[in-house]
Amino acid sequence: MDVLFVASVAAVVADPPLSRRLFIEALGLPLEGEGNGYYSSGNIPGSKHFGLWPLSEAAEACFGTPEWPAGRVVPQASIEFEVANAEAVTAAGAELERAGFEMVHEARTEPWGQTVARLLTTDGLIVGISYAPALHDVPNGQHPG
Repeated sequence: MDVLFVASVAAVVADPPLSRRLFIEALGLPLEGEGNGYYSSGNIPGSKHFGLWPLSEAAEACFGTPEWPAGRVVPQASIEFEVANAEAVTAAGAELERAGFEMVHEARTEPWGQTVARLLTTDGLIVGISYAPALHDVPNGQHPG
C-alpha cells in the first residue's frame, strides 16, 4: 500500500452542538456546514481537511443506519489516508483484510466522488483508505501533499 498523505481527520461527535461550540466558538476554527450535520474546513494550516462528524452520520456511512450498532466500539475519531486512485483503494482494502483486519465496508464511491474503504479499530478509530479526486487536482502537476 502506498499512502500519499493524510487526507482527513475528523472528531466523531455524539453531541454536535456542544462540539461546534468548542471547535468553532471557543477554538475559533473556520468550520462550515449546516444544521446538525458535518462541519469541516480545508483551511486550517497543517491539515488538508478537519471535520466534526456526527455519530449518526458515521453510523450511516459505515453501516447504513443512523444508529451506531450495539456491541461495536463507539468511534471517537476518523482518519483517512489518501492513495493514488480508486483502484488503489480496492487493493488497499484487500491488503488490510489479508493482514487480518475486518473492513466495515469495502471500497465504494460516495455521491461526492470520493472512493473509500473503512475499518474500525478496537480503540474506536475509524480508519479510511481514500481517493478523493479534488485532492489531486493541483495546478502544474504538483503533488498536493
